[in-house]
Amino acid sequence: MITSTAWIPRGFAAEFPARKTLDEDEFSRIAEIAKLKLDDAEDDLAEARAAETDGGENGGVALMDVDDEPKDVKEKKEEKEKEKDDSDDEAADDDLKEYNLDTYDDDNGNEDDPQTMGMFGNIKSLAYHENNDEDPYITIPDNQDDSEREDLQILPTDNLLLAGRFEDDLAHLEVYIYEDDSDNLYVHHDFMLPAIPLCIEWLDLPVNTTPSPSTKGNFAAVGTTDPEIEIWNLDTIDSLFPDAILGAPNSSSTSASKPKKKKKKSKQPVPTHHVDSILSLSSNRHHRNLLASGSADTTIKLWDLTTCTSQNSYSHHTDKVSSLSWHQTNTTILLSGSWDRTVAAVDMRTKSAVSGRWGVESDVEGIKWDPHDPNYFYISTESGNLHLHDARVIPSSLSSTKPVWTLQAHSSSLTSFDINPIIPGFIATASTDKAVKIWNVENNKPSMVTTRDFDLGKIFSVGFAPDKEVGFRLAIAGSEGVVKVWDTSTNAAVRRIFAGRVPGGVEEKEERVVGVEESGSESDSEDGEEPEEDGKERPDGWESMSEED
Repeated sequence: MITSTAWIPRGFAAEFPARKTLDEDEFSRIAEIAKLKLDDAEDDLAEARAAETDGGENGGVALMDVDDEPKDVKEKKEEKEKEKDDSDDEAADDDLKEYNLDTYDDDNGNEDDPQTMGMFGNIKSLAYHENNDEDPYITIPDNQDDSEREDLQILPTDNLLLAGRFEDDLAHLEVYIYEDDSDNLYVHHDFMLPAIPLCIEWLDLPVNTTPSPSTKGNFAAVGTTDPEIEIWNLDTIDSLFPDAILGAPNSSSTSASKPKKKKKKSKQPVPTHHVDSILSLSSNRHHRNLLASGSADTTIKLWDLTTCTSQNSYSHHTDKVSSLSWHQTNTTILLSGSWDRTVAAVDMRTKSAVSGRWGVESDVEGIKWDPHDPNYFYISTESGNLHLHDARVIPSSLSSTKPVWTLQAHSSSLTSFDINPIIPGFIATASTDKAVKIWNVENNKPSMVTTRDFDLGKIFSVGFAPDKEVGFRLAIAGSEGVVKVWDTSTNAAVRRIFAGRVPGGVEEKEERVVGVEESGSESDSEDGEEPEEDGKERPDGWESMSEED
């Protein structure tokens, strides 16, 4: 399945991603990380052995040691094995006699003729050329590096799309290239992750650097079912380990000397790192060094990317923190949604003061500020509802919360939604009911424009492309393990309602969906036809993360 996706704006990716080189510094860093992992594995093995020993003492079955065999039995076995080996050697010698291997290395033939001496007797007559260009028998030019470089090239008109994949007990962060002009979507490179990815956030700032207006980067923060946050440089390939790990155990820290201990869900939250799965991430686009994370341990952590350390920890929720969103103008206000059925707004400059709190009817799945009016924010819930709230209206109690409007968008959990950043009033929602719906919410009168099933199973992620040139493109992914990009402007109903809100209008085209099949083969559909179900069984435990991790 694909659990989450994230678009990258054009112009941030390097034209030619670099291959990760294993120099001394990189080797030392990897060795340190590997040592921590090895210590963790050794502790687990010791615990397993201790548990096995306890099981034997309490009536368990003990394994027989081979060294405990009686001496006479062992001697008889050794004699039989020796006799068998001798007979095998004699048989082999008889079979090889005809090849006269004893004189194989001796000179044969005429000693005056170097061409008839041994297997490599004619080596003196071989010609040697310093490079392939001088060899008249090599006609293929030695330009493989140039060809590979061209394959890795990322054009300024390409969009990058990130996807967190989990398949066959392996987890990956996949970097897709979306070529809009040629209707092409393919995996450019990927990174192996330690656990199931639950959330992805794109970062425009390199880690461990002091930010400046001119500093630009192309990184991704990934939250998984492990309590650490991995940060990967997307402009490199063949990376074995992330560039930074937020909340990773430090060998010099006594409080985190045993990484596995802090991963146990029974452990109480601590201020320095998370102790349970990372469910949500949000990067501050104005204070670019700040990253907020929400966890199943009920806490929110504020990270400084220049030092990769936790600055503050917040505990104003009583259940898993499922979603986070920074305000676009009041840049220190963070909105957080939780499975405690509340949404809270907090000024992150303070330690724990909550500016406002709103209640909903079920677990919060997602929250987003309206990019076209910063006074409003949206909430999606496990019951399939979408709410619009005015942040200026703070209820006196949770029971007195009154949204601007409530929309029963889906029949089951509303796992993901997105607000088009280019076109006002344009919203896409998705659900475990397998449907993707387009809504027009202009003038606070929500109405459905169209609905569609893309044969992607339960939908876990939808997101609009961030650039105006591809503003109608919607990325969709779910339990079928396939990513598709839908050009919503090719839908007649969408075009009829939203084309007037785009300068110059929208050209009429046939229905267009671009996707990559699970097998890795490319599948472009320009006539609206979708591939048939492949009949494979999919895991059904991902009810929008409403069950245990």
